[in-house]
Amino acid sequence: MGRGFTCISKNGKCTLIYQRFPCRKRESTVLNLREEIKKRINTLSQLRLDLLPGPFQQVHGHPRRVAVLKFNGSITYARHLIGWQQPQTIDKSQIRHNDILFLVPVSGAKSRLLAGTIRKIVTMPETIHDTVILGTGCAGLTAAIYAARANLKPLVIEGHEPGGQLSITTLVENFPGWPEGIQGPELIDNMRKQGSRFGAEFKMGHLSSADLSKRPIVLQVGKETIHARTLIIASGASARWLGLPSEQALIGHGVSSCATCDGFFFSGKEIAVVGGGDSAMEEALFLTRFATKVTLLHRREHFRASKIMLDRAIAHSKIAFRTNTTIEEVLGVEEKEVKGVRLKDTITGAESTLDISGLFLGIGHEPNAKMFDGQIDLDEDGYIKTHDYVFTRVPGVFACGDVQDRRYRQAITAAGSGCMAALEVEKYLEEHGR
Repeated sequence: MGRGFTCISKNGKCTLIYQRFPCRKRESTVLNLREEIKKRINTLSQLRLDLLPGPFQQVHGHPRRVAVLKFNGSITYARHLIGWQQPQTIDKSQIRHNDILFLVPVSGAKSRLLAGTIRKIVTMPETIHDTVILGTGCAGLTAAIYAARANLKPLVIEGHEPGGQLSITTLVENFPGWPEGIQGPELIDNMRKQGSRFGAEFKMGHLSSADLSKRPIVLQVGKETIHARTLIIASGASARWLGLPSEQALIGHGVSSCATCDGFFFSGKEIAVVGGGDSAMEEALFLTRFATKVTLLHRREHFRASKIMLDRAIAHSKIAFRTNTTIEEVLGVEEKEVKGVRLKDTITGAESTLDISGLFLGIGHEPNAKMFDGQIDLDEDGYIKTHDYVFTRVPGVFACGDVQDRRYRQAITAAGSGCMAALEVEKYLEEHGR
C-alpha cells in the first residue's frame, strides 16, 4: 500500500485528502530488500559465538563471565539476541557490558531461544596481564624497567628471595656506574624504584604452580590465580649453604657464595673454600689472585671435580687441601666478622680450629625452576635451557638471569639478559596483535 494526498475539486476549490492506495511494485521491492538484508545478517550471524573470547577481548576488554546456554532451536543467529527478552533462568545482575553469552544449539530441537536455560557459567579472568615477571634480582628488575617503559604494565612477583643474591651482598664494586661501589640492597632498591616510576607493579608472593600450556598462561601465587599473555622467568638460582646458624649470621660479613663478587675484599688474607666439585676448584683458583692462602675443605676423601680442574688446584702453591673435614661452626658471630671455623674430622671425630678471614661456599647453586619441570626444557642440574639467548621452547615464555645462566652468574650479565627478555616480550605481543 502507498500513501499520499489527492485533490478533490468542488465548487472550484481543491480539498486535499490523505489516502492509502495500492503500490504493489514498491511493496515487492521493500520485501525483496528486507529478505536480502535478513539473508546478509544471517550469513554474518553464522560465525560461531564460541569463537568470540578473542574478538570480545579486543573490543570490550576482558570478559568476566561466560554463560553457556543450551536451548531449543535448530538454528539461532546472533540477531536473535536483539530485542528479545532474556530467558527467565538468567539472573539479570549477571548481564553486564563485558559479559558475553555462548550459544550452544541442540540439534533437532524445535522451539526458540526464549526456552533457553543456562548450562553452566564460566568465570573469566578479570585481568590478563600483558607480562608477568618472576623474580626481583637484577634480571627481573631490569626486565621490569624495560617492560614498564614500553607501557606493558608488568606485574612483578617478588618470589621467596626478594632482591636475589644482591640483597645479601654488601659492597658491589663491579657494577658499572658506581665508581665508589654501592651496597647490594641499595642497588636493588634503586632498580625497583626505577621500575615503579615507569608503572611496574610489584607483588609479594611465591609461585606455587604454573600452567604454561594454557592461553592466557595460568600462574598460582598463594591463593591467587594470575593470568598472563607472556611470562619472564627471572627466579634466579639460590646458593647452596651449609645451613649452620653461625654461617647464616655472617653472610655478607665474611661468608660468601661468590668469589668473583667478593674476592677482592680479602686481599692479603687467608680464606677457606668449601666443596669438592669444579665450582669449588674454580672459586679456589680465582681467590688465589687476592688471598695469601686458600684452604679447600671437603667432607670426603675423593673429589667430584674433573681431573683437569683438580690437577690445577693441586699444582697451585697457594692452595692447601683438608679432606674428610666438615665445618661445625663459623667463628666471629659476636664480632660480626669471620674469625675462623671450627672443624671436625669425619673419620676420627677430632675437632680443630682454622683461623681465616673469609669463607666461600663452592658447593653450587640451586636454580629456582622446579615448578616448570616437564613444561620447559631443563638441563641435568635444573637450569632452564634457552635458545637465542632468552627463548624457551614455549612461545611467549622467556627466561633470563641466573635461572638459565650457569656460567657467568654476574649482576651485569643478569641485567643484560633481563633487558633482552623484555624486548622479546614486546616484539611477541606486537606480533600477536597487542
